[in-house]
Amino acid sequence: MNRCAEAAAVAATVPGSGVGDAGLRPPMVPRQASFFPPPVPNPFVQQTRISAARRLQIFLLGIILLPVRLILVALILCLAWPFAAIATACCPEKLTHPISGWRRKIAHPALKFLGRALFFSMGFMVTVKGKIASPSEAPIFVVAPHSTFFDGIACVVAGLPSLVSRNENAQTPMVGRLLRAVQPVLVSRVDPDSRKNTINEIRKRATSGGEWPQILVFPEGTCTNRSCLITFKPGAFIPGVPVQPILLRYPNKLDTVTWTWQGYTFIQLCVLTFCQLFTKVEVEFLPVQAPSDEEKNDPVLFASRVRNLMAEALAIPVTDHTYEDCRLMISAGQLTLPMEAGLVEFTKISRKLKLDWDGIRKHLDEYASIASSSKGGRIGIEEFAEYLKLPVSDVLRQLFALFDRNNDGSIDFREYVIGLAVLCNPANTEEIIQVAFKLFDVDEDGYITEQEFCTILQASLGVPDLDVSGLFREIAHGDSVSYEEFKSFALKHPEYAKIFTTYLDLQTCHVFSLPDEVQTAHSGASNKVSPEKHEEGASDKKVD
Repeated sequence: MNRCAEAAAVAATVPGSGVGDAGLRPPMVPRQASFFPPPVPNPFVQQTRISAARRLQIFLLGIILLPVRLILVALILCLAWPFAAIATACCPEKLTHPISGWRRKIAHPALKFLGRALFFSMGFMVTVKGKIASPSEAPIFVVAPHSTFFDGIACVVAGLPSLVSRNENAQTPMVGRLLRAVQPVLVSRVDPDSRKNTINEIRKRATSGGEWPQILVFPEGTCTNRSCLITFKPGAFIPGVPVQPILLRYPNKLDTVTWTWQGYTFIQLCVLTFCQLFTKVEVEFLPVQAPSDEEKNDPVLFASRVRNLMAEALAIPVTDHTYEDCRLMISAGQLTLPMEAGLVEFTKISRKLKLDWDGIRKHLDEYASIASSSKGGRIGIEEFAEYLKLPVSDVLRQLFALFDRNNDGSIDFREYVIGLAVLCNPANTEEIIQVAFKLFDVDEDGYITEQEFCTILQASLGVPDLDVSGLFREIAHGDSVSYEEFKSFALKHPEYAKIFTTYLDLQTCHVFSLPDEVQTAHSGASNKVSPEKHEEGASDKKVD
């Protein structure tokens, strides 16, 4: 729909416009398929409900199984530690050369055996499907979905390849030594060059021709509830070498393993899992995926193809959520909103709308200030009108409808961010602000009075008795509004862009006009668009 047609549709809703039926609603702006809500609203929450009978069963089994399994786990860890110490003796924390020779020949087989024994003692029954690729066939394993700390079983089944892990984990007593034995790629949170160094280290090992062990990566970067595959980080795909996808499934009637941002804690999951007779897990090795020439130059494209392949094998959808959505979810909880309100599919939103973390986080603060009084953390038409300090009118309903992308009568945070970026910000340019100021400044004295402001908004919104004194005082620092004040307000509050320009669209398309006395004054308006350019405009006329 072009701007004239849209403006005409708006005008048809304005009382007294004389165009069409008063109840006509303008067609919605076409929805981009890429902005449809994700098939899984929140992959970062797990709610496991345990019946009374199951609780009794867990209690009775736990009396015997829990202490026995804790003792076995402790014993196996104590047995594994000397072999890990042998493998890493006299080696720096960040390796420059692979562990080789007699130390690897002694330690590696023993640690593989003890790793399998560790998960067996926890009650895991492992089913392995597919064939494990050799280092020359696939230097990198990519594992998904990542849903629990028990996913380390994939590392054991794959033959103890190297992991990508935080530097702090390698410094943990006992566990740190075991981690160092698998020659991990360590990531530092305090080093600003850590990401670049990590990618360079992965590339060096992946292209070493088998000198280094294979690398195992969880490309999602955080735990989900296995209901979908979220965005794959490109780190494992940047080297441009073949990768082997590994699928993880936990086909149990009672889920005691899923460790998400909302759900059971680490200790609770360990206790629940140890109190089961057994816990089934399937590890499936898919065929090796080699990148095309295009994918070698575009790791995001390679990552997307591999993710789609894994999702198809798992029969689950993909979404564009990522770790930043978790951060937004936590921020929403801190702002007393439902935690899921912060989920926006950060990867898609930031890429398509060119928004960064700070920008979306700022929008979350604004959204919270509007939705704080509503139930469920969503914005209705009343909250929207109260925030804009305007009455509920047909034009305001149309503006609300442009935000309400799924037509459910309320706006969630994702719709709010998309609405601001897609509908308001593009219209909130310097040129539009200048034209809007000219529209309000009826007598062209470089200032907007409250009467001028009220007259235009009354015509735009179709509300003849509209009281905008509160909104005017918010913009003005005195009895009138200068261009700089108007511009500052328009840039800080892009929600008004559509309202401020609605009348301009209507006037351009000759749908309805201002009251006679204002129309007369406005028809004699000069071509200046901002007070700063008034003198230049006057001299141009003299030259002409």
